[in-house]
This record gives sequence, structure tokens and C-alpha cells, in this order.
Amino acid sequence: MKLHHFEDASLFYNLVKEYLLNQEALHNLQLGIANTLIHHPEVYKSQPYLATVEAGGDIVAVAMRTPPHVLLLSQIKDGRAVEMIAQDLYLSSRSLPGVNAPTAEAQAFAEKWRSLSGQSYKLKMATRAFQLEKVNFVSTAKGYLRLARESDRELLKNWCEAFWLEIGESINSNSEQWVERSLRQGNIYLWENEMSVSMACSGQPTPNGVRIGLVYTPLQYRRQGYASACVATLSQTLLNQGHKYCFLFTDLANPTSNHIYQAIGYQPVGDWNNYSFVEKA
Repeated sequence: MKLHHFEDASLFYNLVKEYLLNQEALHNLQLGIANTLIHHPEVYKSQPYLATVEAGGDIVAVAMRTPPHVLLLSQIKDGRAVEMIAQDLYLSSRSLPGVNAPTAEAQAFAEKWRSLSGQSYKLKMATRAFQLEKVNFVSTAKGYLRLARESDRELLKNWCEAFWLEIGESINSNSEQWVERSLRQGNIYLWENEMSVSMACSGQPTPNGVRIGLVYTPLQYRRQGYASACVATLSQTLLNQGHKYCFLFTDLANPTSNHIYQAIGYQPVGDWNNYSFVEKA
């Protein structure tokens, strides 16, 4: 088995594309990040960690990290690759914030990293990847979907920060940067019913699909079908634009979101675990 590093995102993508596309919905996050590294490298301020592990000339694992974010692992065909990736990262950087990967791969890496670094780990979030091909319009919520505009900037910043707080992410200055970039790219949508009541974003595209993320409805507007209507209409909009699939991740601790997305037509494709690594005392 051999581990290979890459500095050229295009070369890396061309080599891993077929492997990741065998499970496109499960790997939509890696495919989307690779797309961003190629077309919008300015989004990431540090050199990414891009690696493959090969056995007999075939890829058996793909690893990616865009600092300061956690390590992302693909579905892995040979468990020995987990140890190789962990050892490689430990030699180059003896501290990691965490790992996000399909459940078996995430658990295996977290255990190996603990044995190497002494860092313990804890489950930050258990998620489920979903794929949609056809929308079921189940919500009767009043209103309509519209593209966010410059005048929404402050609202988008506040909602973005509220969303991050709910999922346990730090805020710092990233919200302003995110709003600026998203408005420029035109990928934030609001559900409007006399006022803005819900938000959803189209994310990084894959060869056949696109991910929906950052779905947020303020507390006072929840349980009125706005999020369902917003995501369903945005999903149909993206399908109409030529995407074959829409993808999203849900927090398994939130049964409401898991239910509404499946009612819209999203089908589960696999579970992921996001582990945080805890520094040694």
C-alpha cells in the first residue's frame, strides 16, 4: 500500500473522481470541496491536505483537510489505510481538531489517532446523508422563495451566526465572510411570507448534483411548514437548473428535520460521525 500527497487540486480531483462517484451522494462533501479548491481556491487560506491510499494500483481511501477544518475521509475499502493516513498526519501535524467520515471510518480513525497522539475524542454530531431525485411538495405554507439580496446582509449574518450556535460551531468573523461570498455567488435563498421567515443555501456542486445546506428558521417561525416549503422549492429550482440530484446532511439528533426532508423526497444513503479531538491535559 502507498500513500500519495497532492498539491495540485485538479490533479487530485481527476484521480479521485471515479472513486468518489461510485458513492456520489455519500461523498458529496468531498466532491464539492474539490470543486471549490479548483474554481475558488481563495476560499481556503491554507494549503489543503489532499491524499490517497492505493493498493495494487487502485485507490482504497481518500483523505482531505482544509485547515482549520476537520479531516474528511471517504468510504475506505482497506482498513489498513486508516492507520497510514493517521500516521502520515501525525508526522506532519501532531494536532487535529477532529475527523468527519462515514461511521466505521470515523470510529477507526479516532481510535488510531488517540493511540498516536494521546488526544481523546468525543462525538460532536452524528449525521445522515440524503439524496433527492424528485420533489414531493407536502407543505402548504404561504409565501414564496426568493434569492437573497444585498439589503438582506444583516439578517443573513444574524441567521448564519444563530445556525452555527445551534450546531455548536464558533462564530468569530466567518459569518461576514460567508455572507459576502454567498451574496456574490448568488446561492442564498429566503422563504418570504410578508417577511423573511426561513433560509436555505445551495452549496458546492458535484458532477451530477448539488448540496443544500445551512437551512435555518428562527424559533418564532418554526412549526409552520416554512423550512419544508423552502427546501422543497429550492430543491426543485436546482433540479430545474439541470442537476440530477440534490444532497443534504441532517443531524440525527433532530427528528423533525429528518422527517420533513424524507417527506419532501430525500432518501437516506449513509451515516457519518463527526468527532472532535480533545487536547491532552
